[in-house]
Amino acid sequence: MMIGFDCARFMPFLAASCLAGAAAAPAFAADSSPWDQDLRSSARLIAASAVGESGSRVLRAGVEIKLLPGWKTYWRYPGDSGVPPVFDFAASENVKSVTVLFPAPKRFDDGGGTSIGYSGEVIFPLHVVVQDAGKPVTLRMKLAYAACEKLCVPAKAEATLVLTGAKTAFDAALAAVEARVPKPGRIGDAGALAIRAVTRQSGPGKPRIVVDLVAPAGVAVDLFAEGPTADWALPLPAPVAGAPAGLTRFVFELDGLPPGAKPDGATLRLTGVAGDQAVEAAFRLD
Repeated sequence: MMIGFDCARFMPFLAASCLAGAAAAPAFAADSSPWDQDLRSSARLIAASAVGESGSRVLRAGVEIKLLPGWKTYWRYPGDSGVPPVFDFAASENVKSVTVLFPAPKRFDDGGGTSIGYSGEVIFPLHVVVQDAGKPVTLRMKLAYAACEKLCVPAKAEATLVLTGAKTAFDAALAAVEARVPKPGRIGDAGALAIRAVTRQSGPGKPRIVVDLVAPAGVAVDLFAEGPTADWALPLPAPVAGAPAGLTRFVFELDGLPPGAKPDGATLRLTGVAGDQAVEAAFRLD
């Protein structure tokens, strides 16, 4: 999929978007920031109540993106086409770190390829660690993403929101999407959804990776594979027959490595998805 953008055609809307971003710049205590929108999509920050993690207080927030019907945006690994979202929180105040979480995606058939992402609406949960617990926290975001139908259009958004850690109207929505973030696991784990086995097969062509998953009965299952760095472009795993009873098997070629990269010793991240549940596990290519 090609990235297409007619600067002359969309310049008025870009200017309006910039003005909207400027209007949203002042920090205020609220459940959400104003929407920063264009013709196809809009984005904002939302806040939720704080949680305790490893003995520390972590503030919870989210980046909410809404898209027109038929449009989509992308996961951290976009697949055969598209671009992943890029988040910038460098201008935030009293913020030590921001962790962006990605809910389980789905695959899209784009005609000439397959992409991975979200349609309609998506919330990316944020876990924010503060510098000084006794001082106010202001989250400032710059976001670059793609809104895609038949062609992809670059999109940008800016938002500012004061985080207090208090309960908000978005607590339930953020908790629901956090539940869709893949749970960390290991190859061979038990459970209703788990990656049971991974093998590397050699043959006359490129080596293949074979993955067997167990998932709840009657639920559609999918699998995504990522390399150790963003410049790995692994093929999307394809479902195949031959799995043991109760399991679903996926296969993909060990292809799409960056120039000069060697597979031996590299660690792949495998993400299994079944409905609203997801699990991920690491597999080392020994």
